Amino acid sequence: MKEEYFKWYSPHLHRDVEMLVFGHAGYPVVVFPTSKGSFHENKDMGLIGSAQWYIDQGLIQIYCPESNDAQSFYNKSIHPHDRIQNHVAYDKMICHELIERIRLNTSSAKVALAGCSFGGYHAANFAFRHPGYVSHLFSMSGAYDIRDFMEGYQHDDIYYNCPLEYLPGLNDGELWKMGIVLGTSNWDICFDSNLKLHEVLKSKNISHWLDVRQDRQHDWPLWREMFPHYLSLLKF
Repeated sequence: MKEEYFKWYSPHLHRDVEMLVFGHAGYPVVVFPTSKGSFHENKDMGLIGSAQWYIDQGLIQIYCPESNDAQSFYNKSIHPHDRIQNHVAYDKMICHELIERIRLNTSSAKVALAGCSFGGYHAANFAFRHPGYVSHLFSMSGAYDIRDFMEGYQHDDIYYNCPLEYLPGLNDGELWKMGIVLGTSNWDICFDSNLKLHEVLKSKNISHWLDVRQDRQHDWPLWREMFPHYLSLLKF
C-alpha cells in the first residue's frame, strides 16, 4: 500500500499542516481524525487498514489531514469567539488548500468525506456547507452540535457550523445528490445526535441511510467494521 507524507505551511492557519495519503490511484476520500487527532491517527487505529483492499486495487486514495481542534473547540484558554474563528480558518484550509487541489489534480469533480466521532462532525459539517464539492458523506458516530464548546456565546459563525441548526434552511440542490450515511449504534454515546440529524434530513426529503448497529460501543472496532462497508457504496 503506497503511503506518502506531506507537510506545508497553511496561510489560513498560519502554521505547518501535516497529512498522510494512502494509495496510488482511485476516488479521493478525505478522512478526518477524532477529537484533537493527529494526521496519523486513522492509520494507527487501523481504520486505513480496514480499507486496504480498496486502496491496493487502485479504487480509492485516502487523504488524512490533521485536526485543528486543540486550537479551536478544545482550547479553553481563549474566548469562544476565537475558538470558532480558528475553526472557520480550518474549514478554509480544508476547502482551499486540500479539497480544491484534489479536484484539480484528479479526474474527480468531487470527493468523498468520512470521519469517526468528532471527525464525523467535521465531515458532515464540511459536506453540508460545501455540498458542491462532496459526492458522499460517511459519518461514523458523529456529533453535530457544537454549542457545548461555546459556553453560551452567540455568533453567526457558530450557527453556520452547527448542522442541526443551519441544515433545515439550506436549499442547495447538490444536497439531494449526495450519498449520505450516518453510522451509529444503539449503545453509541452519539446515538441521539444521529437520530436528530436523521430527522432533519428526513424532513427535507434528502436521501440517506441511518445505519444503526446493535450492541456496539462508540469505538474503533465499530468504525473499522463500518468503513469498508460504506466504501462499497462508491461508484468506481
